[in-house]
Amino acid sequence: MSEQPNDAHDEIKPATDAPTILVVDDDPVLRERLARAFSRRGFEVHTAEGRSTAVASAREESPELAVVDLKMADGNGLEVVRDLLDIDPSTRILVLTGYGSIATAVEAVRLGAVNYLSKPADIDEILAAFERGEGEVLDPSKIDYKAPSLARVEWEHINRVLADCGGNISEAARRLGIHRRSLQRKLQKYAPRG
Repeated sequence: MSEQPNDAHDEIKPATDAPTILVVDDDPVLRERLARAFSRRGFEVHTAEGRSTAVASAREESPELAVVDLKMADGNGLEVVRDLLDIDPSTRILVLTGYGSIATAVEAVRLGAVNYLSKPADIDEILAAFERGEGEVLDPSKIDYKAPSLARVEWEHINRVLADCGGNISEAARRLGIHRRSLQRKLQKYAPRG
């Protein structure tokens, strides 16, 4: 009989002596999907919806691995990376990032994360990213990172705000501080490259 996770930080325990992993994401659907997938792979899974619940969970039982989203309601993933490594420097952390946040993911590696992936990422990609970082911490100076163009960053930001507004162009325009017609014109253009 397996326990079903309910909210802030619950456990799914498939077996004793299983490797432990903490999944930190404020998106309950993604968090629970990853928790189930890790559980099926034999991990003892703990979940947290944000910084405070992640820290509480790690203080209770420090995980061997952690998957941390960069964007969350009560802090950010960089703070969680720092907090988890302060609690236990041996915790291996993988950072998940939405589009437009690769520079921040590189900063997470500088803070001690072993790797990062862009969302969406499935369980196989996450485990492979942990394996690529096995036994070594990525050297941030060797990461082949090409900064996106300003036009690309603007496009991604507009689309993220629009998604946060449930597709409501008027509300997105208000949040962006631009006229609705200007936003509509920007949305009619193709996404810039680079």
